Parts: sequence; C-alpha cells; structure tokens
Amino acid sequence: MTRKVAIIGAGHVGADTAFSLVTQGLCDTLVLIDQDEKKAHVQSLELRDMASFTPSRVSIIAGDYAELADTDVIVIAVGPTTLLKEDRLEELAETRAAVLEIVPRIISSGFQGVIVNITNPCDVITQIIQQTSGLLPSQVFGTGTSLDTARMKRVVGEFFSVDPKSVQGYVLGEHGESQFVAWSTVAIGGIPVAQLAGDRPVDWAQMDASVRQGGWQILQGKGWTSFGIATATARLVDAILSDANTVYPVSAWSESQKVYIGHPAIIGRKGVVQSLLPELTAYENIAFQASARVIAAALNK
Repeated sequence: MTRKVAIIGAGHVGADTAFSLVTQGLCDTLVLIDQDEKKAHVQSLELRDMASFTPSRVSIIAGDYAELADTDVIVIAVGPTTLLKEDRLEELAETRAAVLEIVPRIISSGFQGVIVNITNPCDVITQIIQQTSGLLPSQVFGTGTSLDTARMKRVVGEFFSVDPKSVQGYVLGEHGESQFVAWSTVAIGGIPVAQLAGDRPVDWAQMDASVRQGGWQILQGKGWTSFGIATATARLVDAILSDANTVYPVSAWSESQKVYIGHPAIIGRKGVVQSLLPELTAYENIAFQASARVIAAALNK
C-alpha cells in the first residue's frame, strides 16, 4: 500500500518536516503545497536532489489540492509572516485566516484521512480545523505538547546525566504560556524524579520555566524553530501510517474540558485511537483546567 503524505506550508517547519520524512523513508509519496508555488517547487527539487543518498525511494511532488483525495496524512504547517512572537496566541488572527482558506479546499478534494496540525496557536487552530472540516475529532489532532515534553526530557536528562530517552513523563496543557510539567508523571527508570533527587537541591519551578521558554530562546537566536517540531511530527506521521498505537502527548479533543488540549493519546491508523490522562495531583488538575480556560477564551475571542 502506498503511504502518501502532504504538507501544506513549505516554510522552515514544513520543509524540515519533509526532510525528516524523506531521510527516514517514512512515506512513499510526499506532496508539498504552498501559497508560494515557486517555494514548493524548489523545496521539492532540493529534496529530490537527495534521492541517491536516502535509504528508500520517495516520490516528491510540488502539487495542488487535487493531490489530496487519496492522501493518508496531511500536515498543516502554515505560519505567520512575522515569527518573533513570544506568546503563540498573538499569531491567531493571521493563522486562523489562513486555515479557514485552506481547510475547505482540503475537504473539497475528497480527503478522508488524518490531519496533523503544527500551525500555532496549536490547540486553538487544531479545534478550528476540526470544526471547519467536519472530520471526526479523532481524525484531527495537533502536535500539542509533544515537543514541550521532549524539551522536558532534555532538561531533566541533563540534570540527572541520563539519556533523555530514559526520562518518562509529560508536559500537559496548552502549547503555550499556560503549559506545565506534570511532575507527578516524571520518572527515570520507574523512580519519580523527586525521589531520585534525594537531598540534592532542585529548583523545579526554574526547570519548568526552562521547558516553557525553550522555544522562545531558540526563536530569538535563529528566528524560527524547526528541527524539534519537524522530528516530532515525523514520529506522529509514522505512528499513523504504521498503525503503531503509540502514546504521544498531542493536542487532542478533551471531552471533559471541551477543547483541544495537550495530553497523552494513543495514535494509530485512524488518528487518535484513545485519549489518556494520567492521575494528577490536585495542583496539576487545577493547572490543567486553567490551561483549558486559556484555550477556550482564545476560541471565544
């Protein structure tokens, strides 16, 4: 079966996502679509230049929306014209207008697959995509706190001098300022990090801030962030195409909060197979609900 993926938005994030998919051989056909058709064309040309070096053959097309009818996964990676914004909610007016133009064109193509949204503010835009498309909530989800969780694993791993892949746990809530590290879920080798720290002084609040502000530090330094989110998106696309039923923290519909918000979910062929929420402390529950209210307020506004 041919694994077909389309990326809408061929800027820094879209292009790096395409690079990740191609170099890892995660799809058979890749379609790049951008408002700037020349940009989509040259990005696809450069990706095709790698063909003799990549482990598997990927057909790369600079296409249009007619290509989406038989596409398995669409990644929406459109971005604002001005990138240096510390609060992702500031991007809403511009990115909302963009997706309201894009989504009807996706649906009119006959697309019935899964949409993965990167576009910020991720939770709000993902909900707008789902409502506008009429697709099932399971068919539409955002990258959410997947990258924030990876940042947490890096920060915790560096503190304890272990590989970040050995750190378990989640960042929950908005992919934005109201996110938080659910420390009750964070462990190394099954041992909670608070217990592992022992008598060592740990500024957990500062560590939380380092996770939350990590993207802004990168943005200030190079003007955009792309490597981390592109790699996270590639893993999510692979989970869909391989029907992996792997758990990732994504922006998925929360029946209890009535918004799309970052929390763990099982990802498989049909998108979100099942939402999961670990048992949280009283403080973490309050933080999760407060973050949901931030998202709901942005939607209502």
